[in-house]
Amino acid sequence: MSNFDYTNVFLSLGSNLGDREANLKSAISELDSEPLVCLESVSGFYETEPLYNTNQPDFVNCVVGLSTDLEPESLLSMCHQVEFHLGRSRRDEKYLPRSIDIDIIFFGERIVQSKSLQIPHRRYSERKFVLTPLNDIAPDFVCPDSKRKVREMLEDCPDETRVEIYTEVEPI
Repeated sequence: MSNFDYTNVFLSLGSNLGDREANLKSAISELDSEPLVCLESVSGFYETEPLYNTNQPDFVNCVVGLSTDLEPESLLSMCHQVEFHLGRSRRDEKYLPRSIDIDIIFFGERIVQSKSLQIPHRRYSERKFVLTPLNDIAPDFVCPDSKRKVREMLEDCPDETRVEIYTEVEPI
């Protein structure tokens, strides 16, 4: 892996259909099997209330840290392929139940604004279901847009939905 210029990336994963924990584990396994991706860390799994469309089942969420030589758009495409393989159909409607959802939260220090991708992810700082598991694995990561540490952002997060540990994950 030393032949490449790897970037540290954080992805948020969530599932609220089927075997939610198995869906997350399958997605993590598929991400880890990619040749230009190296899984570095996995947070605990958290059961969380839906935030925007509350008329759906609870989610199980986690955050993974990885390093990659991919560009952000290529990583997004890979994440969409993993979602599709695990039964996710992308529709225009947002906030619907889904077997798996994978979002790029941070891509190193990069800030990306394109038609298909925004990094850091929109609204990450308003979501305890992102910040709580991210705090497990990277509490001192400094967010490139706010210049604040993850743990500070979690303390100030306005989200009051329930986020509670579902499964502890062994460190990698």
